[in-house]
Amino acid sequence: MEQQLSDVLDNLLGMLLLEGSYEIEEQEAGFLVSIDTADAGRLIGARGESLEGLQLVVNQIMSRKVGDEGFKRVILDVSGWRKQKEEELESLAKNWGKEVLESGKELELEPMSSWQRRVVHMVLQEMGGLSSESVGEGRDRHIVIKLQSQDSVPSPAASLGENSDKEPNEQAPKE
Repeated sequence: MEQQLSDVLDNLLGMLLLEGSYEIEEQEAGFLVSIDTADAGRLIGARGESLEGLQLVVNQIMSRKVGDEGFKRVILDVSGWRKQKEEELESLAKNWGKEVLESGKELELEPMSSWQRRVVHMVLQEMGGLSSESVGEGRDRHIVIKLQSQDSVPSPAASLGENSDKEPNEQAPKE
C-alpha cells in the first residue's frame, strides 16, 4: 500500500504544481505523510480546509485502489502544521476544562473540524469530571463542555460496594 500511496501523492502534488518532498511513516492506525514544501500555505488553506480536502481525496483514492480489507487511513501533515495545531488544541482544551471545573458553568466552543473536535474530546476525557459533546451540523458543528452529571458518576459507596444491592453495571431508573 505504501508504494500505491507514494504514486497517488506524486500524481496529486504534481497536478497541484507543488515542489517539495514527503515522507511516509506507517503507524498502527494508518499512514502519516509529512509533506515539506515552500508553498505550505496554499496546501494547508484557511484553517486547514485545503489540507482536509486533500486528505479526504487521498483516502478515497486509496480506499478504491486497495479495497476495504487492505485499507489504512492516511493522515497528511504539511510543514508540521497539523502537529503544531494538535499541540495548541491540547493546551487550549486543558484550559477550557479547568475553566468549566472551576466555574461549574458549561462552555460552548467555536466551530471546528472533526479531527480538531476529536483532539479536544480526548483531552477532556482524560481530565475527568467533565463531559463534552459535539452539537450542530456541518460547518457549525462545535463542542459543548459541561461538568459530568451526577447520574453518570458512581458514588464512592457504590464503587466500594458498600450499601449497594445492585450489580456494578446496573443503573438506577431515571425519575
